[in-house]
Amino acid sequence: MAHSCGRLASGLALVLIAVSVTGPAKADAGIDDTPLHSDATVSASADGPTIDPNIYGQFVEHLGRGVYEGIWVGPDSAIPNVRGIRSDVVAALRRIKVPVILWPGGCFADGYHWRDGIGSSEGRPRGLNAAWSKSPETNAFGTHEFMDFLDQIGAKPFVSVNVGSGSVREADDWLRYMTAPQDSAPGEERAANGRVQPWEVPFIGVGNESWGCGGNMTADTYAAAFRHYAAFLRTYSGERARLIAVGADTDDYAWTDRVMALAMNWRPQPTPLALTSDRPLMWGLSLHFYTFAGNDWHAKGRNVDFDENGWTAALARADLTDELIRRHSEIMDRYDPEKRVALAVDEWGGWFQSEKDAPSQLYLESTLRDALIAAKSLNIFNRHADRVRMANLAQMVNVIQSLVLTRGAAMVVTPTYHVFDMYKPHQGAKALPVRVETPDYVRGNVRLPSIDLSASRDASGKVHVTIANLDPARPNRLSIHLNGGRWRRATAQTLTADRIDTRITFDKADPFVPRPLPVRLAGSDVEIVVPSKSVTVLEAE
Repeated sequence: MAHSCGRLASGLALVLIAVSVTGPAKADAGIDDTPLHSDATVSASADGPTIDPNIYGQFVEHLGRGVYEGIWVGPDSAIPNVRGIRSDVVAALRRIKVPVILWPGGCFADGYHWRDGIGSSEGRPRGLNAAWSKSPETNAFGTHEFMDFLDQIGAKPFVSVNVGSGSVREADDWLRYMTAPQDSAPGEERAANGRVQPWEVPFIGVGNESWGCGGNMTADTYAAAFRHYAAFLRTYSGERARLIAVGADTDDYAWTDRVMALAMNWRPQPTPLALTSDRPLMWGLSLHFYTFAGNDWHAKGRNVDFDENGWTAALARADLTDELIRRHSEIMDRYDPEKRVALAVDEWGGWFQSEKDAPSQLYLESTLRDALIAAKSLNIFNRHADRVRMANLAQMVNVIQSLVLTRGAAMVVTPTYHVFDMYKPHQGAKALPVRVETPDYVRGNVRLPSIDLSASRDASGKVHVTIANLDPARPNRLSIHLNGGRWRRATAQTLTADRIDTRITFDKADPFVPRPLPVRLAGSDVEIVVPSKSVTVLEAE
């Protein structure tokens, strides 16, 4: 996770609105109850790509209260916990079926030395978090605690090894410690620290943001480093770890081209076919892209009390996710037409400026706008399921676009959490082709389709259509033709709020709990009126 190295994305097709996004806060858009009308066709019997559950992955970095208080309270805490991991957070994350979690970072990862986080708590060194304002780092939450957290949730680990300030040997030693059989020296050390059986480590991130906080490398330098690490990074039990290479920051298409050319295969391209391997050297290539209100990394816009301009500018930037994925995928297709290498959007989400009274670093209160950013982004990932096979929201607890916020012993779930809960039927389902004809939502020089949706068919044959209405003032009468299949029942639920900047609070009832929405089903045609500024899930069976 970068804190100052985002590019300005000058090549992206974002036209900023012509008025200020930091003016007086007028969070209520003008109201017009007359619904717009949109038409959609879902090819319900098509055999599309599987939506990898890992698209609904999460990201945890040692930053602010993301780990300490957010996840780890210690076994002696009065906050209910299991072996130091707070139980309310675990229960919330289990409900939405979090599939995979990236840890320990972020920029923190390339300064993290794993041995600082094993052994007795008394013997662990107290250090400083160099990546984030030299804040104290107790190392109380290390490898064993992270794996315990995953076991309690039911998620898989995506471990980022230290390339920036570490070494190949350190990374290899960590994998030996985590995965070697119990009768080996690393296994004996692991058992002495409380874990006899080796862990499964299916995903390894080879560095993080190596173009910035992870080493200030060029693409060629990183490609060489990746090849070096890949020669020695292996798991010592279970399935072979899948390596994820550092990909581009936003629209750095040249980085994608060079890393694919130099590091995808066992021999750099171009190479005689006889010298290549049938299996790519990397399982995936990452992409980092954050949403803020505009296109300026240093002027992200307010997270609360924003007006409709702030709403529009943020959704316009989120909309660019589709262009980024498409253009990076086109480059990857030249080297990998079979799409064996996944595009892993392993840092994404809304990142706005924190308020002056924020309780911890990069803490953001969560608003309805975050729900629309999440819904639109997940729809885009679903539609690109042939290439996007992992994504990790930044960050899961108490940091920027979180699923969960904590304050002492109190915990609340956010509107983003509800979106992940509504979208969980997509996990492992078949992505379905969709066609949408919808009026544009226009604000200043920004023009966006008012309706954004994706669809899938699960193993039981149920079809789920997830719908984001970006228009903050107009409901939309959506006619959906489910092309293929016989439909006997359709239901829907929707998430919205009174104001575009409605936020979750600790002292009031959750205003974002999804509620049922009327649906009319006639043969293969569904009609539904989705509210303005809303996220809706339709289920047909």
